[in-house]
Amino acid sequence: MTVAEPTDPAAPPEPTAPGDGPPGGPEGQDGQDGHRQGTPRRTDSGWRRLARAGAPRGTKAQLLGAVLALSLGFALATQVRQTQGAGLEAMRQDDLVRVLDDVSQRSTRLDQQARELQAQRDALAGGATSSQAAIDQATAQLEALRILAGTAPAQGPGVKITITDPDQKVSAAQLVDLLQELRDAGAEVVQLGANRVVASSWIGSTGGQLQVDGQPLPRPVTVLAIGDKATLASALNIPGGIVETLRRVNATAVIEQVDTVRIDALQSSRTPRYAQPVPAPSSAATP
Repeated sequence: MTVAEPTDPAAPPEPTAPGDGPPGGPEGQDGQDGHRQGTPRRTDSGWRRLARAGAPRGTKAQLLGAVLALSLGFALATQVRQTQGAGLEAMRQDDLVRVLDDVSQRSTRLDQQARELQAQRDALAGGATSSQAAIDQATAQLEALRILAGTAPAQGPGVKITITDPDQKVSAAQLVDLLQELRDAGAEVVQLGANRVVASSWIGSTGGQLQVDGQPLPRPVTVLAIGDKATLASALNIPGGIVETLRRVNATAVIEQVDTVRIDALQSSRTPRYAQPVPAPSSAATP
């Protein structure tokens, strides 16, 4: 016969295992559930929160900047394509023939000048006739310098240009462009209105009145130029040249090729204020 041991009501209850309790009560849940109730589980780790904080976030300003950058790149590409397409491949056949003829005539003129200079060199080194050849060469050079300086009249083939400007919108800058194109095409002597154009000439305007070296230039403007007439006319009529520029301001330029152009306007000789000739180096005395 077994005798039950008496229980002490003041004794603490024996500890129970996590799975020993009744299944339905809060003490009867498994260890994992009891752990979740005792300590809240962290859903995100610290590294994950740090990565989320450092991740780039798209804004309206960034989207607008990207759209503007794409638009600018497209505009630049289109401009480059149009610029490249505006070259020789965009010209008509007649314009290409005119450009080729201009280049050929310039090459022929340069070859002729080279042959003349070689002939002058050979004449100066000719021995017995070198003294007379030097005198003749110096005389011819003096006449050429007088023509270039505008102190002697000149004549020869060339062009006559008449610029009609009903709205008086032709500017001094456009006349400078005209003069530059004539010089690039080989014009040797130019007269603008009644004024001889030389290296020191200037073109301006005061109150809408065009001036050359301070003298008024009446309208319509007349320009005379001596040089290869076909080359000069071709250079002025080239696409995008001065004739087309004048047409944009409602002005017309009539170009006549003339066999003999006579330029009588002269420039008075001027004494330079600042430029001085370089003294010849003195030869060292021989002992």
